[in-house]
Amino acid sequence: MTRWILPLLAAIATLALAQDIKSLRGDLGVADADRAPAISGFREAGRFERAYRQQPPLVPHQTERYEVDLKVNQCLRCHDWPNNVRENAPKISETHYVDRQGKRLDQISPTRWFCTQCHVPQSDAKALVDNAFRNAAGSR
Repeated sequence: MTRWILPLLAAIATLALAQDIKSLRGDLGVADADRAPAISGFREAGRFERAYRQQPPLVPHQTERYEVDLKVNQCLRCHDWPNNVRENAPKISETHYVDRQGKRLDQISPTRWFCTQCHVPQSDAKALVDNAFRNAAGSR
């Protein structure tokens, strides 16, 4: 008889505690889909200048539906050599073909495979919070 009492008490305690927990998602349930906020001010024409010297270049086109997973990277379709010449796209930096030990590779390094870790689409979106940021060129 005690085999089922402890799990039942644990379930009741869990439900009681869950009543006090507030979700950052608001009133949405776990199974409910939440929409991503709209991207405003996206621009495909022209490019933004970099804000600082080591900034990864911003992507001047949408990447929302690009497949990038362990087996496929659609960014490479246009930006990997020699496709970049045919597509008239910037070639991936040579630094992306060097592994952690400094060995030069013929393929892009696995540590550089997921482009959107560093590169994001450019946008004229309003700042989310007030700030006094000035790019490196403007602060000279």
